Amino acid sequence: MYVLAAVLTIMSALFYAAGHQEIGALGVEMCRYGSTFCRSPSYVLAGAILAALWGAFVSVR
Repeated sequence: MYVLAAVLTIMSALFYAAGHQEIGALGVEMCRYGSTFCRSPSYVLAGAILAALWGAFVSVR
């Protein structure tokens, strides 16, 4: 789950950059298919936080 949380955090940063037209043609394509996430990358970040919390909850030490 921690890997998923890390991937979602990176995706959140990419959607933030794409929403602010900072990554060129890749950002245009990302916002074409994921316009909701370009407008609100906090949705993806919330998923990352939930995945990290779930991973901490179910981890066995």
